[in-house]
Amino acid sequence: MDHVGALPYFTEVCGYNGPIYMSYPTKALSPLMLEDYRRVMVDRRGEEELFTTTHITNCMKKVIAIDLKQTIQVDEDLQIRAYYAGHVLGAVMVYAKVGDAAIVYTGDYNMTTDRHLGAAKIDRLQLDLLISESTYATTIRGSKYPREREFLQAVHKCVAGGGKALIPSFALGRAQELCMLLDDYWERMNIKVPIYFSSGLTIQANMYYKMLISWTSQNVKEKHNTHNPFDFKNVKDFDRSLIHAPGPCVLFATPGMLCAGFSLEVFKHWAPSPLNLVALPGYSVAGTVGHKLMAGKPTTVDLYNGTKVDVRCKIHQVAFSPHTDAKGIMDLTKFLSPKNVVLVHGEKPSMMILKDKITSELDIPCFVPANGETVSVASTTFVKANASDMFLKSCSNPNLKFSNSTQLRVTDQRTSDGVLVIEKSKKAKIVYQDEVSELLHEKNHVVSLAYCCPVKAKGESDNDVDLIKQLSAKILKTVSGAQIHESEDCLQVGSFKGSLCLKEKCMHRPEISSCSEAVFLCCNWSVADLELGWEIINVMKLNLDNTCKVKGDLL
Repeated sequence: MDHVGALPYFTEVCGYNGPIYMSYPTKALSPLMLEDYRRVMVDRRGEEELFTTTHITNCMKKVIAIDLKQTIQVDEDLQIRAYYAGHVLGAVMVYAKVGDAAIVYTGDYNMTTDRHLGAAKIDRLQLDLLISESTYATTIRGSKYPREREFLQAVHKCVAGGGKALIPSFALGRAQELCMLLDDYWERMNIKVPIYFSSGLTIQANMYYKMLISWTSQNVKEKHNTHNPFDFKNVKDFDRSLIHAPGPCVLFATPGMLCAGFSLEVFKHWAPSPLNLVALPGYSVAGTVGHKLMAGKPTTVDLYNGTKVDVRCKIHQVAFSPHTDAKGIMDLTKFLSPKNVVLVHGEKPSMMILKDKITSELDIPCFVPANGETVSVASTTFVKANASDMFLKSCSNPNLKFSNSTQLRVTDQRTSDGVLVIEKSKKAKIVYQDEVSELLHEKNHVVSLAYCCPVKAKGESDNDVDLIKQLSAKILKTVSGAQIHESEDCLQVGSFKGSLCLKEKCMHRPEISSCSEAVFLCCNWSVADLELGWEIINVMKLNLDNTCKVKGDLL
């Protein structure tokens, strides 16, 4: 309900007139959920009516139903696709792509199969951003079977002692899950105590579960071949007159957090008896009666209208939440490996812990924005380009690399230097580097590097000729296969050329920090000899007196 509750207000009051997409189950169930919400909030609690029954009807007429994995082209730029999310009947994760930027917004999801729904399923996608719910950001749940056994024992003990068990639950999801569990247990144990649904809403939701078996778990699909698992043998509709009826019973009543509605009404009558039980199967928002009961063992509870209720009944809390736990969030994030993660729908202290875990263990930037806060992340942009024949041919040339550590290994690291050319009003093109000049109608040019390198402190012995010979000898000793050509004031190795620099200030000279004067060799070399050039520079720096400390990079 929390993800469709404001939709009629958004469309019919605020005036949103864009497209609305829902899965088929969500489209079927939403009118029931919305009308029940309106009735509870307005007719029973007397709160301001945000939207009417007519608003709900008009809103739902605008909804477009979509299938799982159906790609929808919303407009020229936006593309969406729905993936199964588990959680509740009809829940989906949404993949959205605008241009080359892609995100997944999970909504609520469950990475674990339960009795009536399967686990979330999604393709491995290339994502710029994953927006994930984080309701249970630090909780890791163990096996569900001990929890189910504990729940059944608590309910059985209550009714065996003549008490009434109230199970506040939402009409969609937990009610079906727990009814399946109790109905099966009642059959096995031959228990004759009645189990009730409190509202027509749950009965209607059950009807859709029966119809939409393809959205349920594999276990339900297999059982459906012999009987419909949602045809409960021991579950009946509840009449209000039964609130004060003697004898034990089990009652599922909405809503699940005891924040309003029939569940809260029944709680007021049943809570004062020590024979009775309130079993809270899921998450409750702070401020609700459900949260107050889960936070401790109160003897009284203040209701919303100022009424106080004595609480002598037993309170049993067990985690039957349809939300994924921390492990599930980490598993999904690791599987999708997005470039960025944004956590939403959680409590900040726990979210911050999960954020640190995602950042440290998965090395993915993670954000926890507050309501109204903007987060900016880089997106992917692809350029479609043609490739020249010469570039493609160069890519096909083998580039064999040999290594011999324990055994001979040969690898083909096939690479090619290409240049992306984008001309106005023309499609982008990748060309081989030798084609650039012709394509741009320019003369050939060479990218070169320059560096004015200090080689010795001024005033040291030896003249310039001796210095060039000394440097040549060190280069020959250090640089494998170097062929050096030298003269009185310069030396050359391949495209690397170095000449004694007599300028007081040279644009290629780095700043000298601790040596006021030095002898410099002004060097330049082509980018083709990039590694060779820096290897020679390092040799010449070693020749410099240790008192001269050079700082600065290539100018």
